[in-house]
Amino acid sequence: MTKHLYTTQAQVRSAFWEAHPNFSRAKHERAPNGHGDTRCAFVDFVDMIARNGEISEALAQRVTL
Repeated sequence: MTKHLYTTQAQVRSAFWEAHPNFSRAKHERAPNGHGDTRCAFVDFVDMIARNGEISEALAQRVTL
């Protein structure tokens, strides 16, 4: 059985904000690189950590920003 680094939604959100300190927590604002918004960056982050096996597929499907 694979042991995942993150097992709760709160851990995933915390890791996202830690990895992206310049992103706005306002859901309507654009990401600092000008490409999409913070929510899009979060989806990409979740996809990446799911592919890396850091979270379960089930958690990846239910985690929200």
